[in-house]
Amino acid sequence: MKNSRKGVLVFSIFMIATMVLSACTQSLSNAPAATPTVIPTGLFVSPIASVENPMAMIEEFAKQTAAAQTSAAGGAAPTTPEAAVVESVTPGTPLAEVPSATPTVNVSTPTNASGSAVTSVPSTSVPVGVRPTTYELKTGEFPYCIARRYDVDPDQLLSLSGLTSTEAYNLSAGTKLSIPQSGSFPGSRALQAHPASYTVTSSDETVYSIACKYGDVMPENIISGNGLTGTNPTLAAGTVLKIP
Repeated sequence: MKNSRKGVLVFSIFMIATMVLSACTQSLSNAPAATPTVIPTGLFVSPIASVENPMAMIEEFAKQTAAAQTSAAGGAAPTTPEAAVVESVTPGTPLAEVPSATPTVNVSTPTNASGSAVTSVPSTSVPVGVRPTTYELKTGEFPYCIARRYDVDPDQLLSLSGLTSTEAYNLSAGTKLSIPQSGSFPGSRALQAHPASYTVTSSDETVYSIACKYGDVMPENIISGNGLTGTNPTLAAGTVLKIP
């Protein structure tokens, strides 16, 4: 009986020792490898997984764009003409109703060679079609008078007409002059101020000689302005003419 108990005890100890030794030598199972969670990155990826308010997402996108442009410029503010614009929009406004930013267009003021602003385009002093290519002198007229009337250089007029300055005041009626089609009279074209009226002093005066007294008056305007007829109407002494 004692031997039987002793055998059972020895067998039990042996089994326990075997289990302990087996547990010490058995390799542990490997832990499952951790799967990294990929977080989307980039300029156009919102860090917010889900946004219920679309306007908040637009504002966040604008901030990311401005930050990326600053980083690309080395920390300086971006120099592109159109900067990112974030407008204040009432929450809940549909995206289709969000007003777009209107670019500002700078319009420069034109300047002349001296740098002064040009406010208007200068007009010609003589209307187109008034300056003829040739002109035949009437009684009481002379080349400098014609140069003032048609706003041309008198020296150029004499040169084209084959005349000298000495001959300019000794020409008879009927002399033909060649009128320059470019240039202008040097200085003021008016010889004297225009009065409201002019009184003819003798019958030798004509609308052409009276026009020469003022320099820049057209004889045709004296004729039409006073209701006269003909191209060279006769003027009686004492006639009062309106001077345009």
